[in-house]
Formats: sequence, structure tokens, C-alpha cells
Amino acid sequence: MTLHTVMPLEAVWEKQGEADPSAEVRIQGMLMEVRPLDFNRVQIIRLLDGPLDNYLNPAYAPGQIIQYIPAP
Repeated sequence: MTLHTVMPLEAVWEKQGEADPSAEVRIQGMLMEVRPLDFNRVQIIRLLDGPLDNYLNPAYAPGQIIQYIPAP
């Protein structure tokens, strides 16, 4: 990969090795990738699998924050 930039390489690659804490969970029949926020809330990153009409549901849009309590 070739990068044509005036930015220093340290600034370009500073977040390269950091992992984003995300998880795949199934909520109400939808498999989605989520980012934990606090004790029982998660933010939807993307939908992975589920009924097709749920992809148009604004409640499941990426960026939405939903309640989720993981099962023990």
C-alpha cells in the first residue's frame, strides 16, 4: 500500500495496533456486532444476520444504543 500524505507516519499509524472492543451478539433474532458502553448498554456497529425487514428498522440502525444484559 502506498500512502501519499504530508502527515508524519507516527500520526498515520498511531491507532493501527489497538483493538476495538466489539462483540457479536444475538438480540431478538438479529446477529449484530456491538460495542459495549457500560453495564447494560451497547452501541450497534453493524448487522450481520437476521430477517431482511429488520435492516430497514431504525431501531437497529448502526450507531443506535440499546439495552443488553448478557446471559451468564
